[in-house]
Amino acid sequence: MNEISVGSPALWAGFLAFVLVMLALDLFVFGAGKAHKVSIKEAATWSLVWFVLAIGFNAGLWWHLQGSVGAEIADQKALEFLTGYLIEKSLSVDNVFVFLMIFSAFHVPPEYQRRVLIYGVLGAIAMRIVMIMLGSWVVQEFKWVLYLFGFFLFVTGIKMMIPSDKKPDMENNWVLKVARKYLRVTTENNGEKFTVRKNGVRYFTPLFLVLILIEMSDLVFAVDSIPAIFAITTDPFIVATSNIFAIMGLRALYFLLADIAERFHLLKYGLAIVLTFIGIKMLIMPWFHMPVALSLGVVVTVIGLSVVASLWVTRKTA
Repeated sequence: MNEISVGSPALWAGFLAFVLVMLALDLFVFGAGKAHKVSIKEAATWSLVWFVLAIGFNAGLWWHLQGSVGAEIADQKALEFLTGYLIEKSLSVDNVFVFLMIFSAFHVPPEYQRRVLIYGVLGAIAMRIVMIMLGSWVVQEFKWVLYLFGFFLFVTGIKMMIPSDKKPDMENNWVLKVARKYLRVTTENNGEKFTVRKNGVRYFTPLFLVLILIEMSDLVFAVDSIPAIFAITTDPFIVATSNIFAIMGLRALYFLLADIAERFHLLKYGLAIVLTFIGIKMLIMPWFHMPVALSLGVVVTVIGLSVVASLWVTRKTA
């Protein structure tokens, strides 16, 4: 595996500046208006924007590396970014199903979901950066950790293939029990506010509890997704950029799929196959180094077939 890192201080600074500018625009320009339900058209537009930005970033990175480190490394890093981005994008679909379950359990109106997900993305980016930096250091210092990652992903993929009718009890979640024990929480909703002041005392709203669950769910998914991309590259810059681009498009993806999520019920098994495949890829590295292009082909094929199969099976309910 090519372990050359292309993340110069200038590239890191430029990327982080781009992320901060886009988040600021999302929060204070595009999100400055009143609460509203995100339409399919708006969600599709933003999904396309984030995809184009990711591909544009990859093209710019490839062009920059062509002149600085040579064509061979430029081609390799561009392919690693694209593969990592598509893997993270595919795995983020599972987040969509969990977000939908959380919002449904707490009866959060669609017009208030947007703000929760904006702050959810902010928290997710901060957590991912910390976990990626820590994970990159661990992998560089202890190469054998990659095999633990591979075994974990293999087991996780197998578990996902086993059908289960058991649904998590959101109201009795241990995270919420701890939050309610140590925080003052109102019983009534207050629009899209996370806190309110009553009789001079600051209270948290039920929407803040929803935000906590959203953040915790992303932390759980990061445990799967970050080891998965280490199967493609251990370059911290490629891991971080592909991860964050996928996360920044997650909110738009949620609103794009929220109303038709039930039509993609077979996608879970496609994701399970991808995780199992990546786990096996990491476990057999001492004997066979699978080309990144082959990994990309397998991921695209499996996810594509699972989407087509889902739409075909549910075509009569559309």
